[in-house]
Order: sequence, then structure tokens, then C-alpha cells
Amino acid sequence: MIDKAGIKSFIEKELEGSEYFLVDLKITGDNEITVEIDSDNSVDINYCIALTRKIEEAFSRDEEDYELEVGSSGLTSPFRLPRQYRKHIGDEVEVLEKGGMKRKGILKDADDESFTIEVSEKVKHEGAKRPVVETREVTYPYGEVKQVTYVLNF
Repeated sequence: MIDKAGIKSFIEKELEGSEYFLVDLKITGDNEITVEIDSDNSVDINYCIALTRKIEEAFSRDEEDYELEVGSSGLTSPFRLPRQYRKHIGDEVEVLEKGGMKRKGILKDADDESFTIEVSEKVKHEGAKRPVVETREVTYPYGEVKQVTYVLNF
């Protein structure tokens, strides 16, 4: 079995000091290794290729055969790390709450514990004939949402 901790440590060391960071590392029982990286700007395909080669040099396929895929965290992939949230401050995001409710808003802030979005919602005040749109901020601890994704607008 491939040493996940060893590969993770190697990748983190390779990414150290660069704009890139490890988002996810998956290793299946069939030795299929998937490395997902991201950056504060964008992920260059040439960097993924170079990282693939470094991993292949460090972990010989002669000792244990494996399949390796190194790629970027997709634009529509759910956020996994606070750093990804901070990268998207000012962007529109969609939050899927644990109860199943979806809410779209502008990501306003993110720290290591939680993130805040600004939402516009229709509110009907008592005695009013029609609802009015009000803007408010909603803060979520990371553990209280199923997923958060960037909203692509065309």
C-alpha cells in the first residue's frame, strides 16, 4: 500500500514557498493517486506537469505501481480550505446548508473558523402590502454547511 502520509508530506514540501497549496489527496485501494492543488491566483497546467514528474521521481513505480493524476481544484468544485474562501472574497458564492437550503450571496469575509456572506432577501413587514428586498450578512461556521461553491455568471 502506498504511504499517503509520505506522499502528502512530500507534496506539501514541494509546494512550500510557492503560491500553490494542497487542497486534497486521495489514494484508492487500486493505488490511484489524485492530487488536487489550488493557488491564490490560478493554477498553471505546466506546474501540474512539473509536480507530477517530481512525485514520480520520488516514488518509484518499480517498488509499487500506481496511477497518478495532479490537477487543479476546479472553478465549480466545493471549497475545502479557509484559504480558498479568502481567495473568493468579493465573489458570488452558493451555500448549501446542512438542512438542504441553498443561499446565494457575496462572500464578505473568511477566517479560520467561519465565513460571512451578504445576502439580499425579500422581507414582508407587518402591515406592508408588498415585501421589500433587504440586505444582511450571514455568518456560517465551516462545519455547519454541506458545501460552498463559486457561482459562475455569464
